[in-house]
Amino acid sequence: MGRTFDDEAPQTRVVEATSLTDLRLHKCKLVVIGEDGTQTEYVFEQTVIRIGAMDENDIVLEGDTVSRRHCEILLDGEKYLLRDLDSTNGTFVNRVRVREAYLVPGSAIRVGAIEMRFQTLEERIQFEPSQRDSCGHIVGSSLRMREIFGVIERIAPTNTTVVLEGETGTGKEVAARSIHLLSERSKMPFVVVDCGAVPEHLIESELFGHERGSFTGALASRQGLFELANGGTIFLDEIGELRLELQPKLLRVLEQREIRRVGGNRPIRVDVRVIAATNRDLQKECKEGRFREDLFYRLSVVRLKQPALKERREDIPLLTKHFLRTAKFNRTPEDRMRVRGVAREALDGLMNYDWPGNIRELLNVIERACSLSDSDTIQLHDLPEHISGVGIVRRRVEPDAETRKVEPILDRSFKVAKDEWVAQFEKEYLSSLIERNGGNITRAAKEAEVDRKHLRRLLKKYNLHDSGESKS
Repeated sequence: MGRTFDDEAPQTRVVEATSLTDLRLHKCKLVVIGEDGTQTEYVFEQTVIRIGAMDENDIVLEGDTVSRRHCEILLDGEKYLLRDLDSTNGTFVNRVRVREAYLVPGSAIRVGAIEMRFQTLEERIQFEPSQRDSCGHIVGSSLRMREIFGVIERIAPTNTTVVLEGETGTGKEVAARSIHLLSERSKMPFVVVDCGAVPEHLIESELFGHERGSFTGALASRQGLFELANGGTIFLDEIGELRLELQPKLLRVLEQREIRRVGGNRPIRVDVRVIAATNRDLQKECKEGRFREDLFYRLSVVRLKQPALKERREDIPLLTKHFLRTAKFNRTPEDRMRVRGVAREALDGLMNYDWPGNIRELLNVIERACSLSDSDTIQLHDLPEHISGVGIVRRRVEPDAETRKVEPILDRSFKVAKDEWVAQFEKEYLSSLIERNGGNITRAAKEAEVDRKHLRRLLKKYNLHDSGESKS
């Protein structure tokens, strides 16, 4: 039986927390039939099942006809693929020797002289909104967040691979930590890899380790982050930044559950749950040739979309209260809360702002307000001017005057006035910022303490991008 393919690519399950949904978790059962007719059942939910005579296999078979690493079964999208590993006596499906073959329920498998039967099992999980306003380290009482909590609560105990999507600052790492915290791996390592921050020439060594002498400066063998995460969870942040030439090696880890160090030939088994995060559209990246489609489908067993803060404004009071209660910047030397609340006007200002930097920006604003507040309550004037509107004015050109007269905006609704103030502030601030830094966006972003990509978007919004587009 040869390998066959469907015309359509396997579909992943996308959970956007916009409505109740369900998910099928794939499991399979293998029944090993002994010479005396006894049957031993094995049930797996993992994506790779190894079969052979060595103790490191998932199913260990005894007998002279079984090779040490005889064959393996992979979950390939929605189907299970049996692959022979160059065994001596071959692997058979329904009495036909195969190198690779897709299995169907009831398939008869022969490994050497040992007979097995294959069955699929599916567990259908329905997601319902959680009744709680927190999940692990995440807080939120909005329907969208409670639906996300419902998803996390159900998938966390499994070994399901997850891709977290969303804008910068929406809390993807916090969500990944929460999944790990609620899993059976919670007492094992949680290792974070920022795929966009590690230098290109070091990323392979960082992920997979290296052997002594494998490159200049490799004075000793070193474990990679996959080895350090063994038994736990590895969080691959900004997975969309991973170089194309490294993506097949990551795919091999997901399929084979083993790595090879740089300069090494020995495969090293790893038991790691993979959670990835990105602010890119990976499907679009695949179409444009910047991300491997097979890796995308292997990662995206569940894709969980984190909403922007402006899409869950009702959570701002709860998030603010959470930051005041838990953040170190709001603790006295006696470990008491220094600022205990937020005035109504200040809270209105927070609720009406669009938060392009999302939760990360909110946290920074609360930290700044705590440092400026001279009481135990954050007031409107403690917030940045582009949020509070305090002290910001609009320049209006009088018809018969060569000079511009500065007048406060008093003839608009609060929201309209605030939007005009914010637009005026952003344009003037960005123009001055990019001019001070000679058009260098990287340097300007560092001075303004904002994400470089976000700064580019703001410059483009106000038609200022020509001044800095060519310089990084």
